Amino acid sequence: MTEVAFHFNAPDKLGYACRLLRKAYLKGARVVVLGSSRDCASLDQALWTMAAGEFVPHCRESDSASLFKASPILIASGHVPPADFPADVLLNLSDECPVGFERFERLIEVVTFDEADRQRARERWKHYKAAGCEPLRHDLKIAGSAS
Repeated sequence: MTEVAFHFNAPDKLGYACRLLRKAYLKGARVVVLGSSRDCASLDQALWTMAAGEFVPHCRESDSASLFKASPILIASGHVPPADFPADVLLNLSDECPVGFERFERLIEVVTFDEADRQRARERWKHYKAAGCEPLRHDLKIAGSAS
């Protein structure tokens, strides 16, 4: 069963996503990131502008097949992860529950302080529970890792 984890109280969703992706990359994980077209473009740009020693190799779903195969991280818009990109982790930045999330070992949801974002996260939490998952809650404010 997929381990679903909500990371609450992220002050900057994309900044936090960059740190998560760097950590996953360093651990050798393959990750699919889902989000809106705007969030995907912003995340792509943020990953390209990280410090030289912190670069995280990644690709977009529209990139060439060779880059697609070689990249440990795929950024895709929407809520349906590409079936032809094998990955262990799904990072969901979209407002919807990803279709087919069950094929991943882990699913991470990043939630900000924004009340509308929190409400949408509550709906996704209910969806995962109804699907038989027991979501985990990580409060970044308490953990001190939201800085």
